[in-house]
Amino acid sequence: MNVLTRYIVKEVLKGSSLAALFLLTLFSLFTFSDELKSLGKGSYNLKEIVYYVALTSPRVFYELVPASALLGSLFVLGGMGNHRELVAMRASGVSVLSIIKSVMLAGAILVAVAITVGEWIAPNTEQMAQTLKSKSRADQIMIKSLYGLWLREGQTFINVKKIEENGDLENIYTYELDENNRLSKAMHSQKALFKGANQWEMENIQQSDISTEQVKVAKLKSLPWKSSIDPKLVNVVVVSPDNLSLYDLNTYIRFLKDNKQKSQTYEFAFWGRVVNPFVTFVMLMIATPFVIGVKRGVSAGARMLIGVVIGLGFNIGDKIIGHMSLIYDLNPAIMAFVPSLTVFTVALYALRRVQ
Repeated sequence: MNVLTRYIVKEVLKGSSLAALFLLTLFSLFTFSDELKSLGKGSYNLKEIVYYVALTSPRVFYELVPASALLGSLFVLGGMGNHRELVAMRASGVSVLSIIKSVMLAGAILVAVAITVGEWIAPNTEQMAQTLKSKSRADQIMIKSLYGLWLREGQTFINVKKIEENGDLENIYTYELDENNRLSKAMHSQKALFKGANQWEMENIQQSDISTEQVKVAKLKSLPWKSSIDPKLVNVVVVSPDNLSLYDLNTYIRFLKDNKQKSQTYEFAFWGRVVNPFVTFVMLMIATPFVIGVKRGVSAGARMLIGVVIGLGFNIGDKIIGHMSLIYDLNPAIMAFVPSLTVFTVALYALRRVQ
């Protein structure tokens, strides 16, 4: 690595890190402001809100890496352009392609950091954050996993395999312990409908009463069930596709398909994670022609505005295509790559014009 390459890599990393710190602080303040609305619900206090914001920061950082790379590279390369550093480099024989390679090398370091955070740190801290929030707001012991929701009410343990969007529960298992912590009753229900005021109605139940002498099995069409489970709270802790690693997403997709459940949302999230590193490189690539092709003397504010417009446009386009994929049941892998490939094509065209 020569001196110029090392210099460009260092400056791009420095600019992207500062942009990431600024954006992360901004988004954390927004999250903190939103969470203050829940202050006082259950035992959810100011200390736990701060802890919740800290735990969600790795996920936010992972999502902000492409935008940080774009803003940081625009600011740094723009400064080099204004100070005629890029002109001096090109006059000394450094090609535009060599500058791009140096920027991409910085991008590779950013991507490596992002993958480390997004695949091994963020999923765990995000689950801790959601568990903390749900327990504090409802004073219940509640854990989400890839195979459903687990919670405890006194001596009863409840496992919910599937949660509908309207809050109804499907495939529910309950296990009741006696005073000696021995299993005394096990029950499986195909569905539970919320009736209000902690009242549910179970449908198609198989109940087993267990004693030291025998096991009595009974089948019931319906049964009232009193539980403090709140459908709104259940939806808070349901498995979110944005908070799972690639491995966990792949495992959960297979689980849903094996149980003949819809998996399109999780498939799109999976391919979105696959394409995320490519998005960072595309953002860095598109920053280069904007800097080299724009006249010298353009202010830092103008360059930041360019970055914001590109970032917002890409994000909006990505969301629109994602929703279209789900509505029209389009191929998730292809649709996840469409926004990045479109921007990549524009970047290549712009680079050809400035060379």
